[in-house]
Amino acid sequence: MSDAAVLDATDRAILDLLRENARRPLREIATAVGLTVAPVQRRIARLEKLGVIERYTVKINHGRIATGIEAMTELHFGDDLDLAQIMEFVAQVPEVEEVLTLAGDPDALVRIRVDGVEDLRRVVGILRSGRAVASTKTLVVLEQWTRFG
Repeated sequence: MSDAAVLDATDRAILDLLRENARRPLREIATAVGLTVAPVQRRIARLEKLGVIERYTVKINHGRIATGIEAMTELHFGDDLDLAQIMEFVAQVPEVEEVLTLAGDPDALVRIRVDGVEDLRRVVGILRSGRAVASTKTLVVLEQWTRFG
């Protein structure tokens, strides 16, 4: 049996509105989904309690500040793959923003943000030094589009 929460269309609409803007006023959400504020508050509290909403965060426009280079590094692992150890190793690298483990090739995709090319070279070198890492391929992000935000 799955621990996945069962969501109706209204729950999903509320999530979409919060994904677009987590600071959206409850009254605006209520109007958009055809409810009053109180039921929207209860639904959001339920989604938080169920762990569907884990946190509210901010999306930074890195183009507006001097943050250097964003890159995605593909990690290919050898036969002695231990995902828990790899995730622990990668989590120790402060420039790593996100790690996605994948079905297929590559085994993982790592999002990195660094100040410049030398930092990128250093971080990729650290990732390559991982015991189970057989090879890497790094791609520099030129532009980004996301559905929400």
